[in-house]
Order: sequence, then structure tokens, then C-alpha cells
Amino acid sequence: MNPPKEITIYDIAKVLNVSPATVSRGLKDHPAIRKDTKKRILDAARKMGYQQNTFASNLRRRRSNTIGVIIPRLNSYFMSTVIAGMEKVVNDRGYNLIISQSQESFKKEIVSVNTMYDSRVDGLMVSLAYDTEDTDHFEVLLKKKIPLIFFDRVIDHPGCTSIVIDNRQAGFDATNHLLSQGCKRILQIAGNLSRNVYSDRLEGYKLALAKHNIGFDPELVISNSLLSEQSGVDAALQIINMQYRPDGIFVSNDTAAVACMRQLKLAGINVPQDIAVVGFNNDPISKVIDPNLTTINYPGHEMGEVAAATLVNKLDQPNSPSVNTIVLRHELIVRESSTRK
Repeated sequence: MNPPKEITIYDIAKVLNVSPATVSRGLKDHPAIRKDTKKRILDAARKMGYQQNTFASNLRRRRSNTIGVIIPRLNSYFMSTVIAGMEKVVNDRGYNLIISQSQESFKKEIVSVNTMYDSRVDGLMVSLAYDTEDTDHFEVLLKKKIPLIFFDRVIDHPGCTSIVIDNRQAGFDATNHLLSQGCKRILQIAGNLSRNVYSDRLEGYKLALAKHNIGFDPELVISNSLLSEQSGVDAALQIINMQYRPDGIFVSNDTAAVACMRQLKLAGINVPQDIAVVGFNNDPISKVIDPNLTTINYPGHEMGEVAAATLVNKLDQPNSPSVNTIVLRHELIVRESSTRK
């Protein structure tokens, strides 16, 4: 069976008894075309099933009007808010967004970058996978002068802008709060320390301990974790079996923090009286768990908006100077999980 014939502007012109040039202008909302003629053209195009060949048009303009974003995982509240912020900005500015996930794999990240390049994206935004250690696979984009923005999990590159929060200060604020509540032996549940977000939060944790003249004990750091729900459960079981348990826990995301709290409570450990807990991200789950979780507010929607606006501005003004790093504000939100009366 043969596929249906592709409708062209010539077919519409023949039906309406006007020139193909008039149809073309009418479809492009040209001001020289009368409103009633424009309406006839649009109505006929819709009725006949005309599809504009945007691909060919974009090739002529050397623009795809498409922006790519590569994230580690889609099943993250934080990343979903980032994407929502990005989509709002790019759509308002006339672009479409293509989303890909690396699934925490350097190899899949390389495949995603090459796919984005082959799809002729005008620009790319990336939050790196756990095991990404260099930027060699991005050079194919940079050689073509395709703008590249890193956000959240970033890596230093002189030709790219990074959008972050001050994770070191955030880690300090979380740990310092626990210390202010009387905690003396604080454990940190960290993510993969090869990524800036987790290594910086650990550095902040160390700085807060040093400020209170408490020595750093590597035994009180559980790292290389995916910070999943199971990671929180596993960390709690490890804590329950410790000879000297911590009296405070700083967790690098809320998912693992909530799972850890639940497991501790099942073991008869009182939160916050026995062990105070602070999470990170301000996910909705932090307000569902009892007691409500103290956490660091990580402005995901704002991060997405800023990353997208920075990229689109670079596309619109390619010769404008690039900012190396943009730092967004975070906030410690104190709730019952860490508050000791």
C-alpha cells in the first residue's frame, strides 16, 4: 500500500486559485497578506493535512530551534523541577527541548552527546554522570561553537558556564545546625565523591566540625552511594550496628534521609532525641515523613530557568562574554527532625 501523498503549497495554491508565493506568505503570517486570504489559506492547509517542512527550513537557516539537555536520572524530583524551569524558558523563547538521561553512565553520556550533535541541537545543557571524569566527548560540540552549559554536577571548562549552588557552604550550614542542637558525633551520608556536589558538601561538613574543634573521623562518612531509598536503608542498618552510634546525621539528599529515618524508627531509635537528621533538596517527601525533615532548599526550578536563559542568550548574542560560574542561593529549612527541645 502506497503512503498518502505529501500535501505541498502548490496543492493549496491550486485549490484556492492563488499563487504558491501567496500561500507561503500566508502560512508565515506575512503582514502583506490580507486577513481573509490568510484565513482561507490556513483553513485549507488544515483541512488538506498540510505539514510544514520545518527540517528543511531549519537547514536553510542553520538553526534547528532545538536545545538538548542530558541529566543523570529522570526519576528525581529535583531534576524534574530543573527540566520544568528549562522548558518554560526555552518554549517562551521559541525553542524546543530534547531530554536524554545518562543513567549515571559515562558511556551512555557519550552516546547521548553524539545523538544530540547528530540531531543538530543549537545548544546543550548537561548534568554529569557519576563516573564522568573529562570533557573530551564534548569537544565535537565546542569545535562547532555549539554553546554548552553545565548545571548541578559540573566540571571546569574555560569555554563553558556552570550553574551551581555553594555546596560547600550548604554542607557547612547543615552540619553547623546539627552542632548547634548539641550533636557531637555527626555522620555524613554522601554520594559519589568524584562529583563536585557531594565532595563539596563533605568539605562543608569538615569545615563545620573544625569550627567546633571536633576532629574529622572518616569512619563517620558513608560514601559512593547512589543516595537511593535502598541506600538510606543500608546506611541506617550500618548505623544501628555501630558500637558508638552518631547523634546526628547529615544526608546528601532527602530520599536517602527519609528512608534512613524510617529504618532508625523501626529499630526503636527516636528522631531527633537520639539521632537528629538533616537532608538535602527540599523534596516534597521531606514534609510527609514524621517528624518533618530539616533540609537544604535547592532551587531546582530557578536553576533550570537560569541555565536555559544563559544558553538562549548565548545563542542570540554569540559574541557576548561568557560567565564562568553562576552561583544560586540555597536555604536551610529547619523542621522537627533536627530540633531538640
